[in-house]
Amino acid sequence: MKPKYVDIHCHPYMGALLEQQDAVIARMKEDGVIGMVVGVDEATSQQAVALAEKYDHLYATIGLHPTDVPAENFDISKFSALVTSPKVVAIGECGIDFFRITGDVEAEKKRQWQTFEVQVAFALKHDKPLMIHCRPSKGSMDAYLEMLDYLEPRVKENHSLRGNLHFFVGNLDVAKRFWAIGFTTSFTGVLTFTHDYDEVVKAAPLDMILTETDAPFAAPSPYRGQTNYPSYVRYVVEAIARIREESEDKIAEAVMANARHLFGIRVGIASEN
Repeated sequence: MKPKYVDIHCHPYMGALLEQQDAVIARMKEDGVIGMVVGVDEATSQQAVALAEKYDHLYATIGLHPTDVPAENFDISKFSALVTSPKVVAIGECGIDFFRITGDVEAEKKRQWQTFEVQVAFALKHDKPLMIHCRPSKGSMDAYLEMLDYLEPRVKENHSLRGNLHFFVGNLDVAKRFWAIGFTTSFTGVLTFTHDYDEVVKAAPLDMILTETDAPFAAPSPYRGQTNYPSYVRYVVEAIARIREESEDKIAEAVMANARHLFGIRVGIASEN
């Protein structure tokens, strides 16, 4: 079966998706959806790899989220064992999150940056792209701007440094800077109920766009406020096609090609073991 859609960021080990995990994953296959299961710490990274190795239409990313588990350090030896799996296609989700910082702001930012930098070095060592979580303070582009100031000179020094900005909510100026250094931006079901990002979606080079659900979070219309499922990624494709005034098939094909180029995923779905 040839899949039509790719959800480059989902968490089928969380919440309601965990309770019905087998059915959720089976539905993805039925709906022609390739999925990337994203780890946020060591334990969920292990789960992501196990799922990806079990199901041909799933892939895994392994990493340490900037704020989900602040007490955990990135254990290079343990992640080195995970990265050997051929189904691991990226490092993350990793990055910086300034949205809910409390306490000593500077100390927390320093901790996040140190954790991220370790994972950037790890990604480069293993020639993997980054799955970046970058969330600015409310009403600001601060985290994006700091991320760009960090990435831009490093990409010039090392062209193998590459990745995707997960759940992108930046403005067009920020997006253009990421695209200029070859970093893609992925969009979610949020596009189905707000026009805040239409300008970015319209202006994006077609080879810089990826689709995701972030399931079980951020369900699209008509399911807003409910559990999100990886199969709902088709609503993101529909929204991008509508905003860009292009066909859904064109968008779906471009996104699949982009995912294959950045993450090295296979396109076909074979039978599971």
